[in-house]
Amino acid sequence: MSAARMPKSVKALMFVASMALALSAVSGFQAAPLLGSGARTHSAFCPSASKARFSIQSFQAGRGIGGRRRTSGNGVTGLRAEADYYADLGCSRSADQDEIKKAFRQKARKLHPDVNKSPDAIKEFQQIQQAYEVLSDPQKKGLYDQFGEAGVKGGGFGGGGGAGFSDFGDFSPFGDIFDSFFGGGGGGGGRARKPQGPQQGDDLRLDLEIDFTKAIFGGDEKIKISHLETCDTCENGNGMKPGTKPRTCGTCGGSGIVTQVARTPLGMLQQQSACPQCQGTGQIVDEYCGTCSGRGRLQKSKQLMITIPPGVDSGSRLRIRKEGDAGPKGGPPGDLYVFLKVKPSKDFKRDGADIYTEARISYVDAILGCEIDVKTVDGDTKLTIPAGTQPETVMKMDGKGAPKLGGKGERGKQFVTVKVDIPTSVNKEEKELLMKLQGMGAKAGFGFGRK
Repeated sequence: MSAARMPKSVKALMFVASMALALSAVSGFQAAPLLGSGARTHSAFCPSASKARFSIQSFQAGRGIGGRRRTSGNGVTGLRAEADYYADLGCSRSADQDEIKKAFRQKARKLHPDVNKSPDAIKEFQQIQQAYEVLSDPQKKGLYDQFGEAGVKGGGFGGGGGAGFSDFGDFSPFGDIFDSFFGGGGGGGGRARKPQGPQQGDDLRLDLEIDFTKAIFGGDEKIKISHLETCDTCENGNGMKPGTKPRTCGTCGGSGIVTQVARTPLGMLQQQSACPQCQGTGQIVDEYCGTCSGRGRLQKSKQLMITIPPGVDSGSRLRIRKEGDAGPKGGPPGDLYVFLKVKPSKDFKRDGADIYTEARISYVDAILGCEIDVKTVDGDTKLTIPAGTQPETVMKMDGKGAPKLGGKGERGKQFVTVKVDIPTSVNKEEKELLMKLQGMGAKAGFGFGRK
């Protein structure tokens, strides 16, 4: 049976079995020379073949927890310890989004470079920013909880000979997991360097409640928003102190990635990950902007006057261009989307462009017919009630509904439900008249109140 025709579950089991046999046959990995310049290598040693355990994780060198470099007695830099984002923010792993946000704000007030006079103030502040960026995003948080730092920083092994991993790249449910760690099937998978230039900013959403009348006829509405704006102090929002320039990272040689290669009986296993020194940018900033603390953007509030078009309804969305968050590195801002909710009216109900209301008349007016004033969104309007109108009759008034969006002035209809008031009691004189009317109807062959 060829590998291409094997069932996916069989290929998965064969791959896992081959990895287990290979790792139990060796007592350690020997680091091979790196491909390319500027990257760093590390060797991983397994003390006992019988107790060998293989853990797929991010082997990044240079820093321990909190950005401290760990060095052994012989001066060889050890493997980078996994960062604990929950510990950085001072919250538990069971914390919800509100608790995470509260913990970050407390840490930010304490560690902000304007308040924290420690020499490592900027580094400590960036550390909690990185932790909050991951834990505030449900998707990133889920990856971090499951895989640790490797889950949110990516990386991948690539095939360099020996067994080809591409034959195992199409099976499920293991495919997504192996894509994360083996670069999408083992064909020399790598990691892209972080984008350096300006990036598009995020779009923002604002929920706005408006009056029923304003939804019908439109009008201006004042709103207040809070968004990120590009810092005016640093050049184009680059986050650096004015007059300074970044230098090339000495750890990755400006590539933004570090690579580790290990020899195994299956061939060479290679992993690439973001450089821990420059966070994947390939550049080191020595002096950050004092206004934005290196972020390149500042949170600001502002008021806007927006125009509500006639005929909007609950769920309508307005797009305000370039009023979203400013992009990183001086990038263009996103857009602001305003989602409308219309307050209910005590007099009218609405369904699309049509409006519904009620009118009450006496039983005498229903019998004889009359003309009444009916409330509309344009004001009171005369409506003729024909003689013999029955209770719950619905009458239509053209052109008295809401304007149709994009309809060039065309409006919907207003439907009026006629409610006939029947008295619960009558006086003696009224009763005599009604009985007389009933008798007249009987002589004519029909009864009062009957058709």
